[in-house]
Amino acid sequence: MQQLPSRLSSIDVLRAITMLLMIFVNDSSGLKLVPVWIDHAKEYEDALGFADTIFPAFLFIVGLSLPFAIKNRMKKGDSQISILFYILTRSAALLIIGFYHVNLEEYNSVSAPLPHAVWELIITFSFFLIWLDYPETMSKVKKNILVGVGIAALIVMAILYKGGTPEHSTWMHTSWWGILGIIGWSYLVCALAFFIFKGRLNAMLIVYVVFAGLNIALHSVFKHDSLWVIGDAASVTLTMGGVVISGVYAYLVEKNRTHRLWTIFTIAGAGLIILGLLLRPYTEGISKIRSTPGWVFICSGITILMFELLIYVVDMKGKKNFFKIISPAGTSTLTCYLLPYIQVSLIELFGIEYPRIFNYGFTGLLRSMATAFIIIWIGGLLEKKRLRLKI
Repeated sequence: MQQLPSRLSSIDVLRAITMLLMIFVNDSSGLKLVPVWIDHAKEYEDALGFADTIFPAFLFIVGLSLPFAIKNRMKKGDSQISILFYILTRSAALLIIGFYHVNLEEYNSVSAPLPHAVWELIITFSFFLIWLDYPETMSKVKKNILVGVGIAALIVMAILYKGGTPEHSTWMHTSWWGILGIIGWSYLVCALAFFIFKGRLNAMLIVYVVFAGLNIALHSVFKHDSLWVIGDAASVTLTMGGVVISGVYAYLVEKNRTHRLWTIFTIAGAGLIILGLLLRPYTEGISKIRSTPGWVFICSGITILMFELLIYVVDMKGKKNFFKIISPAGTSTLTCYLLPYIQVSLIELFGIEYPRIFNYGFTGLLRSMATAFIIIWIGGLLEKKRLRLKI
């Protein structure tokens, strides 16, 4: 049987598909007369909507990519200190962006000196200035000036911020950490675990079992409790699941046993789905908003099976070009994630409204999918110009 490569293109493709679907579900969330199963399930429901499977897939992919990134730095001869600095600065960047996005949700244009859309545009362009993948040929002085402008703009936007209501104005604070913030905390915890235990598969598996056990316990025995940093351990369980699967793949490559991948991944994926369904009655059902174990394990299983399928299609059969149209979403992912913030703020700023037909039903869903493809296309154009974020 054909041997699989040590570096998987399927991870980039899986990330691209997930980002495409994330933009789609975010854009379609305000549509009317669309199938209920497409949107997120309500907080009180014991249910899994299609949109509920996207974010956990992204967390799982963070785990899949994490070992490759850190091991590549080790192979390049990076010191332990520089690798640790890389982990900390990457996490901090995600937390900062997530912190601003959370406060964007509570921004009060009545009390604040700037309109909501203007504040959103400025912080988004500031993110680009700070974390742009600047070319190595650019002078350090010019780069530092641009980064400094971005940092200064974020500080000014924080000073000008007004949230809450006109009667009870609030400053920036953490009600939650936002999508990128959750990814940041999860990445930090899992990357540090990988770093401390040097990526040993047995250790990663034990850490995964501990995280999963905590998630189960906090939704059954210790209901409504949470732990510092990791909360109810749902996000770190998802991310560490990706780390373990990536480690299993690396082990099979090292031992020249990749032919066993199909059996192992199929059992792992199906087994986690079954485990999630079995735990459902005892751990508060299935809910993304409440991050229950049923949601964690079912979504992990689905992602593993999708990953397995893409390994076959992309890495074995060499069909990567089938996904070329969305490839920028896999290589400039953060850029594609932030572009909708510019889109939405411009629509708000100039009072643009879609024709009524594109706010309902099937035509509305087509609009959302077209929006996702256009955003990724723009991300690809920016990537060619070296205008992409790199964290």
